[in-house]
Amino acid sequence: MKLNAKPALILGTLLAGTAFAQTPGHAHAIGAESGWEFSGYVDASYNRLSQSNAFTSGTASRVFDLKEKGAALQQLALTLAKQPKEGLGGLLNVTGGRDADVINAYGLGFGKKDKIDLTQAFVQYATGPWTIIGGKFVTMAGAEVIKSSANPNFSRSILFGYAIPFTHTGVRATYAVDDTLSLMAGVNNGWDNFKDTNSAKTLELGLTYAPSKAYSLGVQGYTGKERVGGLTDTGLEGTRNLIDLVGIFNATEQLTFVVNYDHGSQKNATLPAGNNGTAKWSGIAGYANYQINEQWRMSGRVEYLDDTDGYRTGVVQKWKEATLTVGYMPVKALELRAEVRADSSDASSFANASGTGSSKSQRSFGLQAIYSF
Repeated sequence: MKLNAKPALILGTLLAGTAFAQTPGHAHAIGAESGWEFSGYVDASYNRLSQSNAFTSGTASRVFDLKEKGAALQQLALTLAKQPKEGLGGLLNVTGGRDADVINAYGLGFGKKDKIDLTQAFVQYATGPWTIIGGKFVTMAGAEVIKSSANPNFSRSILFGYAIPFTHTGVRATYAVDDTLSLMAGVNNGWDNFKDTNSAKTLELGLTYAPSKAYSLGVQGYTGKERVGGLTDTGLEGTRNLIDLVGIFNATEQLTFVVNYDHGSQKNATLPAGNNGTAKWSGIAGYANYQINEQWRMSGRVEYLDDTDGYRTGVVQKWKEATLTVGYMPVKALELRAEVRADSSDASSFANASGTGSSKSQRSFGLQAIYSF
């Protein structure tokens, strides 16, 4: 079991089904006896938004697909990995392209316009039921991941971008109790911090439970003091908590349902009334993924985020979206996707492309090509 993926994603991939099954690629061995493998992918897209790519607060209204109208190189990702079931290994994952600027961790040395990110870099040691990693790695939270080919839709979910972190820097231990249950615990610098913004650390706890091929459950939790104002070395601090749940049901070999729930809070945040208190956000996403045949598939997603105090989006709002994606694989290494998406809010939060007004809704159309090697 490789630890460069979230537990819920691992379960969904291992349990047959169609939930978040990775686009087939090619892992190239480097030396017959070394155990190191090299792989990668290219993710290019065309996107068209009916509004701008930002809320009236200035916060982006999309996660990775930020191009208002036109084509973009979303990701060029390269991975070098050796992850044996016993002994020492490691993983190095570098991401280039527009998405790299979004996930760039604080204090890593790359700027927001460098179009490159050291997404993961960790050493690993496995012995018996234990696997321990140390370095920089992706979060356990959420149903979706940074890796484009491992997600069923072109656009990322609201929860992926606004409810949870992307990466952590620290230490994580996984204990496989048996074939159905794994427990995780770790200590890290916090949310998307390569360099810690304070002296406090964040604790992560999680478990994955898969009693059968039909069902799996992932539960993750994070708690620790973070800077209220975001990724900065100064300002107020407050405890940030997150509870994340991911359930997967493989109804048939072709049809899979996924549910993701998140609840987060930040103490000492500035509330809408102007005083400091505990800001909260919560959301839920549901997926239905259907593998029509070896070449064609469909994925639907609906979700809802209640940004109760405007802490995550900069706007007090209840934000909803519905997405339909069709995928076609002419060859095993290439997937072509077409997607339509509709977003709506109870507040007039979507800034118009002209910059002269705002709207309660946004529509989008996207095309994506992912080539894995």
